[in-house]
Amino acid sequence: MNRKQAIIVDDEALARKALRMVIDGFEEIEIVGECSDGFEAVKTIKEKKPDLVFLDIQMPKLDGFDVLELLGKDAPFIVFVTAYDEYALQAFEAHALDYLLKPVKPERMAKTLDRVKERFPGKSRQAVDKLLQQHRLKDVPHKRILVRDQGNIYIIPAEDIIYIEAQDDYVCINTLKKSSLKNDTLANMEKMLDPRKFFRIHRSYILNIDYLSKIEPYSKDS
Repeated sequence: MNRKQAIIVDDEALARKALRMVIDGFEEIEIVGECSDGFEAVKTIKEKKPDLVFLDIQMPKLDGFDVLELLGKDAPFIVFVTAYDEYALQAFEAHALDYLLKPVKPERMAKTLDRVKERFPGKSRQAVDKLLQQHRLKDVPHKRILVRDQGNIYIIPAEDIIYIEAQDDYVCINTLKKSSLKNDTLANMEKMLDPRKFFRIHRSYILNIDYLSKIEPYSKDS
């Protein structure tokens, strides 16, 4: 039997244990790792390259969507393990990413594994991209921005951002402490941030008005 390797990602130890007990009842899945936070998950997934990841959504610092974003093209087949309500779950289904509602039942796990078999190796990358795009376009502004730099992951609180400048294929995020380059577009950053605080003042700039101290009228001589 060609067993699929899987990793469990959940910040709650009891939730990981409960899920493992269910998965252990299926011979086709081999658990090769458990992660208690998003940072550990990104590192472990890139190192072990599992076929499947059971990913919790609501975690501190890096949530499930952040993990997906940081994995990029390295993201394997993702199964969300979530306590979201019925309507949110329908949204996940629309994007062909499976989900498991806590507490996970063996019969529901069986359906998930059937779906994995049908699609594997499948086209889960396209589904991941669609889900991330939908998540970015939601009305809820992002409270933090993730930046990768030489293998490290930095979290920039949105409230610390003074302004963002477009630079070719990147954006430069400026805070009081430092400037950071992120491989993204200004248009996407505008959609992610709170429109009540962040304004597109120029084709190349987004400004946090909390740091605005002076407005000068424009004239040809200025």
